[in-house]
Order: sequence, then C-alpha cells, then structure tokens
Amino acid sequence: MAALQLPFFHVGGPNIFMVPLVHVGGTTILCREFSLDETFDLIETGGVTHYVGVPTMYQMIQADPRWEQADFSKLELVISGGAPCPLPIMQRFWSRGVDFKMGYGLTEATGNNFWLPKDRVRDKTTSVGMPIFHIDMKIVDGAGGEVNRGEAGELLIRGPHVMSGYWKRPEATAAAIRDGWLWTGDLAVKDDEGFYTIKGRSKDMFISGGENVYPAEVESVMLAYKGVAEAALVGVPDEKWGEVGKACLVIAAGIEFSQDSFRSFLAERLAKYKLPQTVEIFEELPKTAIGKIDKKLLVES
Repeated sequence: MAALQLPFFHVGGPNIFMVPLVHVGGTTILCREFSLDETFDLIETGGVTHYVGVPTMYQMIQADPRWEQADFSKLELVISGGAPCPLPIMQRFWSRGVDFKMGYGLTEATGNNFWLPKDRVRDKTTSVGMPIFHIDMKIVDGAGGEVNRGEAGELLIRGPHVMSGYWKRPEATAAAIRDGWLWTGDLAVKDDEGFYTIKGRSKDMFISGGENVYPAEVESVMLAYKGVAEAALVGVPDEKWGEVGKACLVIAAGIEFSQDSFRSFLAERLAKYKLPQTVEIFEELPKTAIGKIDKKLLVES
C-alpha cells in the first residue's frame, strides 16, 4: 500500500508507485495535499508500506516532533525524487530501519529509469542504480562524446518510454531529442560497476576558478551540520573566480547558529573551491509547486 501526496501534474505522482501497484493488485491512498499529521497517521496506522516524496518533504517530516517516536515498522520502502537527496536525510531513515533510496525520472521519460538492488542501498548511498530493461543510457560531454567512467557529463536516455516530442514545439523537440537520444539536462556519473549517480541539473552546476561545483554534494554536507533545517547552494557572479557559492540556510528554531563554526565544519569536509563564500539565513526557502527548492529565486535574491 502506498500513500500518494505528490501532485498529479508531476510525473512522479501517478507513475512511481500508483501504476505499478495497479499491476500487482496493490492499493494507493490518494491525498489532497502533503500534510505532516496525515503522513504520520498513514505510516503508523494507515497500513502504508511504500512512500514517495521530494527531499524537502523528508526534511519537514524529520523536523516534526512526531519523528522521534513514530512507529515505522510497517514502512518497507521510501523513495526520494525530484532532486538529489542529501545523505543525512537518508541516514536518518536507515537508522529507523527503513529502506530509503533515490529514484530518477523526468516528464519526458516517465517516473523511473533505474533500479537499485535492496542489498546495495547502503553501500551505493548516492546512486540511483542501474538502467532498467528496454532503456539505453550514456553520459556525454558538451560535444556529444561519451565520457570515461567516473567522469561527470550530461545523461542521455533512449527507449520506448521516451516522449515523441513537445506539443506544437518542434524547435524544443529538436533540441531535446537528437538522433533518438533524449538530452535530459541532468549531470550524471557512472562508476566501475555500472551504477549511476545523478549530480544535479546542469544549470545548477557552476564553475569557480575553473573547477566544477555540484551543489548537491555541498548541500549534503551543510545539512549534516547541527541545526540546519534546510540548505541550498547557488552560484553567484564573482570578479575573481567567475562564480562562487552562496549558502542559503534555514536554521531550526531554538538553535544558536555560528557562521564561524559552520564554515569550519565545511572546511574539514570539502575542497576549498567548493566552500560557499557567503552565507545567508532565511526564514523559509522558496519552493516550486512540487515542493523542490526554487534556486532561480535564490540566485535572484
């Protein structure tokens, strides 16, 4: 049984759990909206065994007072999508005995494209897994040439599930689908075992002093700092380095936050060029309709 709190206009809503459960005779509970109390009720007493959300939803669940005492014994699998999920969020579910892993999909190529075996969830912590059947994948550089394993590049997808094109937008279709391959705009890495890791959107990556900075990696470290409830890293212009990182944070209520301590924490865990040059505190980070952090607004703020 799954609880569906994602909106139906998003590809993840009906496709990740609801359609598969129809095929196997399972049940999906359709919710009007994302509600923390309803979520805990469904997990503890509603019989829900499978749940899907975006990282910000899980941050809110873990920040809720009910988190510490909640009974997760019936919950078998939790999947995060929409954006790379910070490792601390995943680890908190594992500590409660719940399998938590990331999925990857997009409107142009349905809600899921990878499979991560149950026994590899915790040693392939940031991976979305291997391509599922009938799907071809490759990772390319800006010129379209395939990169070496371990190198980041744009993820291309080919298969019968890929869209035929955008409605009445031939130019956009031609730019997205070339020689049968869908150019996703997402950056990925393939390791020596064939497991893929999504690094984030190509438009989110920025170059600082000639080095590529992938915000998802930095955000995962920022969220591991005590009291950081929400975190986002965006690239902003800089005369010397071209671009530098700006950390956008929400601090949990009642926590005394020290920028010096926070910067020291990051410096112990990240290369120097990845460190944010500025830190800005927000009461709440702006969100899109699906609940993802709206980085475009953060760049403009």
